[in-house]
This record gives sequence, structure tokens and C-alpha cells, in this order.
Amino acid sequence: MLAEASLSMWGWGSLGVLLFLITFGPFAIFYFAFYVFCFLGGGFAVTLLFGKTNSEKHLEKCEHSYLPATATGIPKTLDEMKLESKPIKIDRRLTGSSFIDEPLQQVIQFALRDYIQYWYYTLSDDESFLLEIRQTVQNALVQFSTRSKEVDWQPYFTTRLVDDFATHLRVFRMAQERLNEKEDSKQREAPEELLDSFFEAEVELERKICRDVVCTAPKDEEGFLRDLCEVLLYLLLPPGDFHNKNMRYFLREILAKGVLLPLINQLSDPDYINQFVIWMIRDSSSNYEAFMTVLKLTDKPSELEAVKDKAMEELQYLRSLDTAGDDINMIKNQINSLLFVRKVCETRIQRLQSGKEVDALKLAANFGKLCIIPLEHILVHNIALQFFMDYMQKMGGQADLFFWLTVEGYRVTAQQQLEAMLSWQRDGRKQGSQTKGLLKAAALGVYEQYLSEKASPRVQVDEALVAKLAEKLNQEDPTPEIFDDIQRRVYDTMLRDERFYPSFRQHPLYVRMLAELDMLKEPSFRGSDDGEGESFNGSPTGSINLSLDDLSSASSEEAFQLHAFISDTGVCNDHGKTYALYAITVFRKNPDGSEDCWKTYRRYSDFHDFHMRITEQFTNLSAILKLPGKKTFNNMDRDFLEKRKKDLNAYLQLLLNPEMVKACPTLTLYVNDFLENKAYSKGKGEFARKMDVFVNPLRSSMRNVSNAVKSLPDSLAEGMTKVSDNMGRMSERLGQDIKQSIFKVPPLMAKSDIDPEHFRISAQLDDNVDDNIPLRVMLLLMDEVFDLKERNQWLRRNIKNLLQQLIRATYGDTINRKIVDHVDFMTSPEQVADYVKRFRDSYWPNGILAETPPRRDKSIRMKTRVAAKTSLLGIMPDELKHIIGADTTRKGILRVFEMFQHQQLNRRLVYVSLEGFLETMFPQYKFPELFVKLYSRSERTLKYSKRLKTAQKR
Repeated sequence: MLAEASLSMWGWGSLGVLLFLITFGPFAIFYFAFYVFCFLGGGFAVTLLFGKTNSEKHLEKCEHSYLPATATGIPKTLDEMKLESKPIKIDRRLTGSSFIDEPLQQVIQFALRDYIQYWYYTLSDDESFLLEIRQTVQNALVQFSTRSKEVDWQPYFTTRLVDDFATHLRVFRMAQERLNEKEDSKQREAPEELLDSFFEAEVELERKICRDVVCTAPKDEEGFLRDLCEVLLYLLLPPGDFHNKNMRYFLREILAKGVLLPLINQLSDPDYINQFVIWMIRDSSSNYEAFMTVLKLTDKPSELEAVKDKAMEELQYLRSLDTAGDDINMIKNQINSLLFVRKVCETRIQRLQSGKEVDALKLAANFGKLCIIPLEHILVHNIALQFFMDYMQKMGGQADLFFWLTVEGYRVTAQQQLEAMLSWQRDGRKQGSQTKGLLKAAALGVYEQYLSEKASPRVQVDEALVAKLAEKLNQEDPTPEIFDDIQRRVYDTMLRDERFYPSFRQHPLYVRMLAELDMLKEPSFRGSDDGEGESFNGSPTGSINLSLDDLSSASSEEAFQLHAFISDTGVCNDHGKTYALYAITVFRKNPDGSEDCWKTYRRYSDFHDFHMRITEQFTNLSAILKLPGKKTFNNMDRDFLEKRKKDLNAYLQLLLNPEMVKACPTLTLYVNDFLENKAYSKGKGEFARKMDVFVNPLRSSMRNVSNAVKSLPDSLAEGMTKVSDNMGRMSERLGQDIKQSIFKVPPLMAKSDIDPEHFRISAQLDDNVDDNIPLRVMLLLMDEVFDLKERNQWLRRNIKNLLQQLIRATYGDTINRKIVDHVDFMTSPEQVADYVKRFRDSYWPNGILAETPPRRDKSIRMKTRVAAKTSLLGIMPDELKHIIGADTTRKGILRVFEMFQHQQLNRRLVYVSLEGFLETMFPQYKFPELFVKLYSRSERTLKYSKRLKTAQKR
């Protein structure tokens, strides 16, 4: 029954559907659904509108029932206030100087237009808010200007700013030293490890402050800037504006995130700093030697890859050129140079990636052939003498060296005293006995200290010589030469004893000395065609071998018969080495009236070698003859070769001048030998020529020092005011000085128990009381940059004296006055106005806001790094290298450069400079204590304080 009923229902249902579709069509079902939806939607809309109308009526009824009616006077008053315009008068005077106010007003106008007006006009047309903002900004600038006029900026720029930089460099150096102590090379190269080591060293230096959180965490940095800006607004704004929270917060955000943060981001960007360095020294010419030094010393494969890519790009361009004639030779030379640069980069990259040794000192020590420097040159050179001192200390021969130096000092002082005694006798003053007594006391002091039985350590020489000297001291008046026999014996011992000079030449200290003298030759990059290991003995050798008879028979008449000039210049390529060749046309008139003519060919290195020989032989020519300078970058350029040809021609004509030959008759033989039609045999190789460039300034400086010693003999006694009062103690004081550096004997003056490494650089100013502060701070900065504290105290003091002489030779005794005058000039209204104009033109060129430049790709940034390093190394004067050493100079410059390649560390330097600026600007407020609180978020400060307390309890 159930089955039949179910079948009946399905049948009738199907029949109904079929009839519905036949009657109304196939889309009737969709129409039906649509009608149902419209019915339900209409009902919902009617219900919603009805409910909304009733609700509004109910709310209006409730409002009228609970709130009192509004008085008619208030709306009328509001309408009148809107119609009434309230003019705001703005005084356009800001600093009191029209030079500064005009560009500063333009900066304010542009800033309001581009940072406030563009969004404010979308909210309101009321101008009063903008005028109030402008008035507030001007009030702050007036307060800032008034305060800056009351401040003496000279101490900040000459002391505080330099001190902040030097202290920052000290912290960076300490961090590098800690990284070098780690065994894992990956940890040493990780940037995070450097940051950790840097800020650990900072908290040890500052003790109460660590800026790690502010410099590494963007959110904390923004909070720090907000707090700092709020303090500045409190100091600069009128009380009414400051207590207006809306105004204060508005200005705080603009100042912190719109002004200070973008400025700090730009100043701390390493790429921006590198570009700024290049721009600052844009006038200096490119230096090929410095460029190659950068490539050989860099440990960054990315820098080498960027240079290699640039070289490949230039190679493709040069090879695509369609040239002929003389231009093809120039292009070939450029291609060869680029191929060499590419090879250097590839070799260096390969060594870095394979983990092979890349240190130039170790490479030269293991594989290179070393230059030989005689002992007599080592003993008279400050840099070389330092390394020889260290070696003699290790070998136990320091007493011999100490004796030799002391005798040298005694000889100079004795000569000066005897000359002064003769002068007194000629003037009728009788002080001879007193001077002789002082000399005898000094000579006895030298004898007692080094040669007597009580001397410790005692110089080991022939007892017969010592006894002979003792007899002379007892029976005769001492002379400057009284120690000469023993000094020569000591010198011979140091020269020939295998423990001393012979072994020193095989020691790593000798390699380091050559590096400081810039006499190392890296075996991986051979660029000399003069041999690999030369010995320099300071005397001309080679193609010029003249006997005394030849020199005596030389006649000045021969010079009138010789004429020469450079007729042509060419570029040669020999086994991949490119050099310029000068064709010299020579005419010689013989006594019989006939004339000979020939051409000889010389390179610039031949001219250099010849110049070295004749200036050595005829010392008076060095002030007259000036060889054209060497240019190692683009030195095959046609214009440059023409200029050098002209200069060398002038050099030749000066040599052949009759007046020159009259002054130096024997010069003719040297000139004839140089101009002969034969291959020129260099008497000096590449190392010898480098040595000449180095030793010649040394000889001049040694003469100057000798003259200074003779005129001021108390300098040898280190602090004696009168030689006549302290002559007897001269050798003893000099001995104590050298012993402090060699034997590590504690100095006579007690030092502080506090480690100077954990104090700011300016804390050492009290050690030097003979100079004014600006010069002293500059010398301390050089001390920190080149790490001169690692040198022994004797050499360090000599370096300091030489630096002072170098500065005073340039500026005289007015160096401090010049520094102060320069600071006054830099802070003058005209200069400040120029700074504001440059800022305006930089941010708003032609009155339009400058677009944010796109971030430069890595390759361009790496090229900029190489260019900046090359520029820095290229501007270092040779005089500085001669004073402190070439390797030390390079390391100091590269350390400073490397310090600026870390953005977080640069931010720290910016904040330190800002702190010093605010502390100088507002000395009456407790900014140091405020900064301690602002930096208190650092966990390193808390950990260090706990460690310090724990150490004190122990």
C-alpha cells in the first residue's frame, strides 16, 4: 500500500510540473523565484524605512525633552567671529644679520609649503594655523640664534669635536683588536661581531653610557629623537606654545622624523660619506700607485669584482673603436693597462677565495727578495732605528746601541759647547774652565754608565781601549772625539757580529722596517724592470766609473762644444711593459772643427738615475736642478708626454749651460757619459731610486735636527733649562730616556693608576704643557689615527718633535692663532649664510623640492669605495710617510676609512657630535645627565655596572 501511494505521489507531482512548464514556458521557475525575492526584499525595505523614521522622531523628542534650548546670541557671535579676520604680524628678523635672514626665510617658506600646506589645505582654508606655525618656528630660531651668539665655539671645534672623533676612532681600534684575537675567521669577518665588540668597548670607555640601542634599533632611535626634540622645544619655544600639547606634538614629530632622522640617515650612509670624500679632494690628481695599493691590500672581493667589471667594460669599449695611426698605439697602451688591472683583481680574488696568504708582509718575507739597507742609514733614521732597537733588545745587544747613540749626543753637545767657549774667549769673557769642567763631567758620566766596572749592562770592548780612555779622562780635557775609537769598535761589533745586523736582515722586524720605508716588493705583482733585489750604498756605480785623474783633467771648455735636445718621443712595448722613450739629438764640435751628430734614446727612469748620481756627487746642484715629477697614472697620454718632453728639454739645457759647468767643472764627464750613443747602464735599480727618494729628505732632516741640537743642546737633556747648570747630568738623563723605551724601566714621574685607554683623548692634554690646546689636540688626533702609542717612547717623542717642526715650518708659531682664526671665519655671518644657501639649493633646487635619489646598486657603491680609498691614500704627503713610516701611514688612513663603512657606527659618531653641540650650546642645563637617562635603555650599561661592582667587592 505504501509503495503504491508513493508511486502515485511522484506521478501526480511529475504531471503537475510538466503541465506548469508547458503552460508557462521553460523559464517560469526563474520568474517565480525572482517574484518571491522581490516580495521579501520590498517588505524588508518598507520595514527599515518605517523603523528609521520612527526612531528619528523618538530621538528628536528625547533631545528636546532633556537639553535646554540654545540661546540665539551664541550662533550670532560665532558667525561674526568667522567673518572677522584676525591679522597676524610676523617679524621677518631672525638672526640680526640680513645675510642669513633672507635665505633662512626662504627655507622656512619652502618647508611649510612642501611639508604642511600640501595636506593642510585639504582640511581647511584657514590661514591662521599656518601663520601660527610660522611664528612659532621663527621664535625658536630667534632663541637659537641668540643663544649661539653667546657661545664661544672655538673650544668646541678645536677641542671637543676633534676629541669626539679621536675617541670614536679609539673605540673602533679596540674593537678591531678584540676581533683579531678571535681564532674563528668567520667571527672576525661578521659585521655583528664588530658591532658587539665596538659597543662593549664603548661602555668600558664611557662607563655610564652605551648607544647601542639607539644606533641599532629603529624604534628606539625614534623614541630617543622624540624625547630629545621635546627637550629642545622646551628650551626654544615660548611657554604658551610649549604647553599647547597639539602644537608641541606636531612640531616634535616634524622635527624628529621629518628633519633629524633623514639627516642622520644621510650623514651615516657609508656611500654618501665616500662620495663626500671624493668631492672634498676632487682637485687632487689620480694616483696610480695608490690605486694599485688599494687593490693589493683590500680584503673585500666585492670591491675587486667591481673594479674588474669596470675594466672589462672599458676594454670592450676600446676594442670597439675604429682607429688608425698614432691613436692605435695609445689605445693599445690603455688596453694593456686595463688587462694588467684585471689580472691583479683576478689574482687577488683567487687568493681571497682559496684562503691563501694575502698579507703583503708575510708574502714578501717568504717569497720576495729584500732590499739591503746599510747599518749607517739605519742608525740615523728614526723609523729604521726603532725596529733595530727592538731587535737589539731581543738579542741582548741594546747596551751597544745605547752607547753609540749616547756618544753621538755627547759629540754634538760638546762641539756646541766648545764653539761657544771660543766665542766667549774672543769676546773677552772667561768661562773656559767652567765649560771644560762640565764637558768632563758629561764624559765621565758616559764612561761610568757604560764602560766602568759598575756599569750595568756594560759595553763589551777591548779592555786596552777602555783603559786608554780612562787615562785620557784623568789626564786630559775631554774633546768631542774622545769616545770615537770605542764607538767605532762598537759600530763594527754591531755590523759584523752575527747576532746583530747580519741576523737582523733575516728577521721579521727587518721586513716590517722595509714596509715602513716603502721598500717592500710583493712577489705577486712585479712591475720593475731593473732587477728584484738591489743593494743601496749611497754611492754612484754602474756606467760612470771616473778616476781621480779623469776628474782633475776635465776642462770646462768641453761643455761649450756640446749641444743636445729631445727631438722626439715614442711609446714602446717590451714584453707587456709599456714605457715612454725620448730621442735625444746630440751635436759635438771637435777641436779640429769637425762636428759629430748622433741620437741616443733614454727613458724617464734613466733621467732619474742620472739625476740621483749627479746630485749625490754635486750636492749644491740639488737646489738648482729639478727633475720633472713622476706621474704614474695616465703617463702615456700624448699631452702629458709632450709636457714632459718640454720639461726634460729645459732640464738638459740647464745642465749644458756654461754657467752651470763653470760652477761644477767635472759635471761635463757625467753629462757626456749620459749622452753617449750606447745603452745606458743604471747604477741604481728601482729599489735604489726609492731609497734615494726616501734618504734625501732624511739627510736634510738630519742636518736640520743636528742644527737644532747645536743651537738648543738642552733638548738632548730632555727638559734642562740651562746647559751650564745641567751639563753633568746630560748623559744620565738621556740614558734614562732610552732605558725607559728599551729596558722598560719605570719613568721617574709616577703615572696614574687609571688606564688611559679607558679615558677620552682629551684626558691626556695635561701631559703636554708646552703647547696650546688646539695644536695639542691635533697631535693627539694624529697619535690616535696612526697608533703611535705602539712605538717606544723615545721614538714617539722624536716623531712628536718632528711633527711640531713640520707644522711650525709651515705656519710658524701662529698655528694656534690660525686655527682660531679659521674657526672664527667658518662661523662668521657670511659663511653661515653660505651654508644656509647651500642647504636651500641642495634640498630645493630652483625652488622645487628635490626628489629622493634612488639607492645606488652595489657595484657602483663598491667602485666609489675604491675611488675614495685611492683618493685618501693619494693625498698623503711623502713627508708624513718619512716621519712615521709608509706602512703606518697606510694602515692609519685605511683604519679611518674602514671605520666609516659601518652605518651603525657612523650613527654613533653623529649622536656623539650632536651631544657635544648641545652641551656647548646650553651649558647651564644638565645635558650630560639627561643623555645618561636617555641612553639608559641599553642592557650593556647595566651588565657593565654589575661587573664593575663585583670587581670592586673583590
